[in-house]
Amino acid sequence: MAKAAAKKPAAKKPAAPRPKSPAEWAHDRLVAYIRNFEKQLDSEQEIAMGFASDESGVLRIEGLGYFDPDIISFYGRDETGAKTQLIQHVTQLSVTLRAVPKATESDLPRRIGFELTSGWLGGDSGDASAG
Repeated sequence: MAKAAAKKPAAKKPAAPRPKSPAEWAHDRLVAYIRNFEKQLDSEQEIAMGFASDESGVLRIEGLGYFDPDIISFYGRDETGAKTQLIQHVTQLSVTLRAVPKATESDLPRRIGFELTSGWLGGDSGDASAG
């Protein structure tokens, strides 16, 4: 009597990549723009974002996030040091990147481009506050 050959389990097909949402696409592009902009700054400058739609001043960018499918969030501090957050729909996205003097004389300039894709660095409140 011949033994029946053991059946091998069928190989699983790799899952198709999940398509990116408009918010994720916008986030990824903004990260690329920020990284490129920061490469052009000198040791006395940091990146900030100007609000293109009003006269709110600038936001020293500390973080960037998105909420699928269509919301982009910018976190940071305004000129007075107050915590600031801009929440914007991707269809309304209009950002001005600015070179501003670094916050203090003794500190190295803050660079955020390398941090933006390394995961959430803020606190549990979702407002970019560090824990």
